[in-house]
Amino acid sequence: MQPPPPPAQQITFLYAEDLAASRRFYEAVLRLSVVQDQGRCAIYAAAPGGRAFLGVCQARGPRQAGDPRREGGVVLTLVSEAVEAWHAWLAAQGIACDGPPRRNEATGITHIFFRDPAGYLLEIQRFERPDWPAPAPPAPGG
Repeated sequence: MQPPPPPAQQITFLYAEDLAASRRFYEAVLRLSVVQDQGRCAIYAAAPGGRAFLGVCQARGPRQAGDPRREGGVVLTLVSEAVEAWHAWLAAQGIACDGPPRRNEATGITHIFFRDPAGYLLEIQRFERPDWPAPAPPAPGG
């Protein structure tokens, strides 16, 4: 038996009680494009190339308190060379970050953390190590 081909795309789904506020955040602040509106869930292109997506959906109930970096938690990381520009943009939009961009020597990244309207922890990071794969160039017309 042959193994199946590797996944061609990826979607991370987040759930929010105030779906309208989350949609405004992802569309106006992070400037992600909606690729499919399912009513109770919007799916956004998280990066060019049609490979990475983010779904923001209506929650079935309130979020339970806890550290998002523990089992069952979620941290959404967006990779960008422009961490400092993102920090300035978020501040201009009234979004509080956990501090200015900082370098993590152990992992070879520079990053910031902030939260979306539903309380999810988001990170924007830049890899500063030679073993991180460069993104594929966008497909023609895409």
